[in-house]
Amino acid sequence: MAKAILGIKRGMTQIFDDEGNMVPVTVIESQPSVVVQKKTVETDGYLALQLGFGEVKERRLTPAAPRAFRPGEGNPPALPARGAGG
Repeated sequence: MAKAILGIKRGMTQIFDDEGNMVPVTVIESQPSVVVQKKTVETDGYLALQLGFGEVKERRLTPAAPRAFRPGEGNPPALPARGAGG
């Protein structure tokens, strides 16, 4: 299974290694993710998870948004991202 970081790119910066060489690096803001939907081989023909990241205002949701994004406690996740399972 692949490992990944789900986050938002916040910018670029630089660090210096032990020999004094400049190394460009990307700054990523990472927050906890929540599983909002699970796809199974039996029901959907493939295996995957849909993760939510961040928050979105309720009025910005479309009618097609999954039930997991609908009103509940707090704001629903903003950025759905799917990851295939093996």
